[in-house]
Amino acid sequence: MTDLQGQSRDFGPSDDPWAVLRDATRARVALGRAGDGLPTSRELEFRAAHAAARDAVHTALDPDRVRTALTEAGVGLDVLEVHSQAPDRTTYLQRPDLGRRLAPDTRLPGGPHDLALVLADGLSPRAVHEHAAGTVAAVLARLPGWSVAPLVLAHQARVALGDPVGEALGAGIVVVLVGERPGLSSADSLGLYLTHGPRPGRADSERNCISNVRPPHGLGYAQAADTLAGLLQASRQLGASGVVLKDEGTTLPPGAG
Repeated sequence: MTDLQGQSRDFGPSDDPWAVLRDATRARVALGRAGDGLPTSRELEFRAAHAAARDAVHTALDPDRVRTALTEAGVGLDVLEVHSQAPDRTTYLQRPDLGRRLAPDTRLPGGPHDLALVLADGLSPRAVHEHAAGTVAAVLARLPGWSVAPLVLAHQARVALGDPVGEALGAGIVVVLVGERPGLSSADSLGLYLTHGPRPGRADSERNCISNVRPPHGLGYAQAADTLAGLLQASRQLGASGVVLKDEGTTLPPGAG
């Protein structure tokens, strides 16, 4: 018998032939069976993964932890904080619309700026805690000459909160780094959403997304930053984002799409 790498391998009576497949993916595959149910070890793994996903959703964004991580990563931008209209986590989860709107008393310094970066807790503040600083540092290193607004930490935030934030900051493009919905194999996945000409009312079709930034199991910071930098350059040349802007690799041609 051959394994997934095409290597010949002899399986003994005590070997698990599915182990090779499980080692090749984070997905829950080839779990086995104990009578009519799962083996105890697999059931415990499932419960642990489910608990980690629930914890990620309900964890509060820790601004001090994010600020410290940004400083350690060498990010020298000022950091501002904003809140959505969702007053608490429970309301945020029940009312997605409130997470897309800025709190009424929000004040942000105007630009103009080429780019605004918003770090939004989303459905996994853990992802922001663990991966936002490394991603931001890698992105900024690839954008020499760009005018970047102060970083914004957004509490109880959905992706679309970046639209009023980017508009208030006078940014030509906004990128929202948001904690993605946790799964049973990824409770710390960070998504990057790019919107050209941010303003309230932008549709999801007007955004570009880079998903699953979470080394070592997902995209690494350098790979995500290379892709984002290419999209940013092309978006600025094209004057648009979303379905008209195609990811053709780390280097995108003028007028991509």
